[in-house]
Amino acid sequence: MGISISKSHELMAKALDFRSIRQDMIASNIANADTPFYKPRDVRFEDALAKQKEEVFHQESNKLKLATTNGEHLQPKEEQNSLRPTTFFRDGHMARNDGNSVDLDVETTEMSKNSVMFNALVQAMKKDSLIFKNVIDASSKLN
Repeated sequence: MGISISKSHELMAKALDFRSIRQDMIASNIANADTPFYKPRDVRFEDALAKQKEEVFHQESNKLKLATTNGEHLQPKEEQNSLRPTTFFRDGHMARNDGNSVDLDVETTEMSKNSVMFNALVQAMKKDSLIFKNVIDASSKLN
């Protein structure tokens, strides 16, 4: 493993990966706007990022823990790998006569929101990296 700039840098890199996946999925929805019976898909990754944030920053989960009064009680079932994004079909849009339910207004709005978030993450990573670079530059001038 290479040098880690900060704990948040790894989390931002994962968020960029997920945002890229969402961008591809939205582009696929737009490309299939005329495909009969196509249902628009999306990806939910916020829960995965929250779980990873807890691990990176060694935080306790907000979930209520099951109280046990006896050691013989069954232990709660561990969650499946929640570090993975989940794909789902978007609901709530009227299907056209051909069964396609892609709404171009919704897709372009989602793509714009995703692009803004992606660019914000890129800027945050640049700033994070710049701080690290300035520390290295300053320490090299001391010698």
